[in-house]
Amino acid sequence: MPVLALVPALVVVTVEQLLQWEYGAAGIVGLLLLTTGIRFNRPGVSSAGAVLLALLVTRPAL
Repeated sequence: MPVLALVPALVVVTVEQLLQWEYGAAGIVGLLLLTTGIRFNRPGVSSAGAVLLALLVTRPAL
């Protein structure tokens, strides 16, 4: 059972580290807004996080 709890925690930490490395602090803020908005059922907050992440990903194309 502890292994089943450890795997999602490792995935979350890995994703956070990759975002921090690739997109800096703005990537972490976008992920935090997105997950907080989804968790607390706040569509405005989750939309702001999704837009921020989308802008960070498409920045080189603009």
